[in-house]
Parts: sequence; structure tokens; C-alpha cells
Amino acid sequence: MNDMTSPNGVAASNTDILAAATGMGPVTLRVGDLDAMIRYYRDGVTLDVLSTDGDFAVLGRGTTPVLILQHAPELKSPEPRAAGLYHTAILFDSREALAAAIYSVATLSPGSFTGSADHKVSIAFYFTDPEGNGVELYWDRDRTEWSWVHGSIEMATLYVDPNAFLQQYLTPETVENPRVGGASVGHVHLSVGDVAQAAEFYVGRLGFESTFEVPGSALFVSAGKYHHHMAMNTWESAGAGRRRLALGLAQVDIVVPTRDDLGALEERLGHYGTAFRNDGLGLAIDDPWGSLVRVSAAD
Repeated sequence: MNDMTSPNGVAASNTDILAAATGMGPVTLRVGDLDAMIRYYRDGVTLDVLSTDGDFAVLGRGTTPVLILQHAPELKSPEPRAAGLYHTAILFDSREALAAAIYSVATLSPGSFTGSADHKVSIAFYFTDPEGNGVELYWDRDRTEWSWVHGSIEMATLYVDPNAFLQQYLTPETVENPRVGGASVGHVHLSVGDVAQAAEFYVGRLGFESTFEVPGSALFVSAGKYHHHMAMNTWESAGAGRRRLALGLAQVDIVVPTRDDLGALEERLGHYGTAFRNDGLGLAIDDPWGSLVRVSAAD
């Protein structure tokens, strides 16, 4: 193997990183009030209900699932400062589609809005759903506008006036029909107990590449030089141990292009002695805090 070192110092090789076409699948949430959560994501965030089956509801756009809601009313909310979901980031095709979704969710649940930012690579708006799960709605600038310096993507947190954004990109047509274009999980941001341990798992074992770091407090990782498919921070969870079963994050899905890519990951996990479960369709791996990551193949 031709070894190289990623920006966070974790050794990697071309056979030890996830394929460039890797992307994110749906995020599964355990929820206490299924009807209320469906209403928030359908009538607010403007996702469609793709299917329902007993205690499960799948929401997304077109044929792309974004969220799987699992009814679990017997569970309690996560403990304060526990590891788990920081936010699910839903990517929209255009600023017009993003504006339509922002207006819709802010109209349904104005108290759920928590902030907005221009990150140079994207423009993002942040919300908290009725059960306390973080939600990011965002649009990506074209990759030709992104800047890389010494292997790290240049990102920032610059102010965006949400009212000015809506005035510029919201139209009467999208107010009437806010389901414009596609929507998908662009990235998933987790709360973890330790960033170095997160790097060892998500970069060293799963095979993401580090793209940006806030030293000691946050790590951003991706496949194929996307700005980030996942991020992990300790902003509210430093020192957290393994999660107890609770409402909130149940599973993060990652989709690799082919079964060969899945086989390469299985071999890599075995090499490092990382426990996983193979159900014939994908690999299920617990991260160091007990957050379940499932990797499947698109083919």
C-alpha cells in the first residue's frame, strides 16, 4: 500500500478510504409522539411521507428517504450532555427550494428556529424539532467556489439575515407549492465524548478523510472531497460515555457505491478488530459512544 497521512494525522491509503461516491442515507430517529413528528417534518420541513408501517414512518422527497421515524413512546429523552445526534442536515437543490422549506417550517413552528450561517461552502438554517433533535436545512455553493488550503476545506460561520434571504429567494409559487426539487441527507453531525477517539473510529477505521478541524472540539470528515458527510463535536458532550437507550438518534446510514466497497470496509474493520454485524445487506457498527452506523451498498 502507498501510505499517506490525512490532515488529522491518521494514516490512510487509497484502499483504506471510502469510495469517492459514498453518500449519506436516511437518519433513523426514535420518537415519542409519531404523529407530531410526522406533522413537523411533513408540514414544516416539507418532506413527503413515503411510507408508513406500524410504528415506522419514512419521509423524504421523490424516492429518496431522508428520515425514518420509529415510534418508541416507552423511552425517555436523552440525558443532558449525552452523546448522540447534534443535527441532521437536509440538503436542498436550490436557494429557492431552501427558502420555501425555511418559510414553511418557520410558519408552522416559529419557535423551532435557532440560527443561520454562511459557511462559505454552504448557506444553512438551523432548527430544533418538537422532541429536541437538531435540524439543519442548507444549500451548497458549487464546488468550484470552495477553497482548500493544505488539505483542509475553508469554512466559516458568517451571519445570514434570514428575512433578507427569504425576501430574495422566496416566491409566491414556492409559498403555494414548497416542495421544489429534491432533498436528501447531506451530512450528519454527532455529539461525541472525545474528538481524537472520533477521528480514530470515523477516519482510521470507517475510512472517511478529515476535511476540517476545530482543534480539540470538532472534526469534519467526508468521502470524495465533499466539505463534510459527517462531523463530530464535544461542544455539549465532552467526556460523554456510551449512550443509554433513549429517544433521539437510532441509526445513521452511509451508502457506498458497490458491494466491493462494502467488502473492503468489512476487511478493514476485521483487520482493526472492530466489531460489526453483517445481515447480508449491510454492515452495522457501533461507534465508541454506542451510536449505530449502518453501511450498505447502492448496487
